[in-house]
Amino acid sequence: MTGPTAPTKPLAVLIGPPGSGKTTVARLLARRLGVGFRDTDRDLEAAAGRRIRELVEEEGEAHFRVREREAVHRALIEHGGVLALGGGAVLEESTQLLLRGHTVVHLAVSVGQLTRRIGTAASRPLLVDDPQARLRTLLTVRTPIYRRLATHTVCGDGPSRVVAARVAQLFAA
Repeated sequence: MTGPTAPTKPLAVLIGPPGSGKTTVARLLARRLGVGFRDTDRDLEAAAGRRIRELVEEEGEAHFRVREREAVHRALIEHGGVLALGGGAVLEESTQLLLRGHTVVHLAVSVGQLTRRIGTAASRPLLVDDPQARLRTLLTVRTPIYRRLATHTVCGDGPSRVVAARVAQLFAA
């Protein structure tokens, strides 16, 4: 009989705005480093059996944030590889506290690049109607939080493989 296993700590936690490439870069980075990959948005969707957009539309943003906080907490304890968080996960003060002591990488991306990546924002419920204006507002609120929480800030402009290589350099010893 074996006892409980000790909690695991992610090698890196990627944060940044919607469209910054957190999921793609995290997947590529995990592959480069030979570790697992996890995305809390995918965890939420799997647990709820619905897409993020549906969760926000049906339950409201406040309820979604509660689910998100729980998913982040679980992932921070269970996952030892590269972890991508949803863009708004950092809005919760309790999530900010959970990130203390972790290697947090902020993917900083220009508004122009984000706008090109997001397009019409049909799958991003908080950016519909006027994606560029909403994105600017979102960045005004979130960027100071991303910067404060980040252990490292990496330019996220450019192809995902290039961004993943930039982040991987942080772990080269």
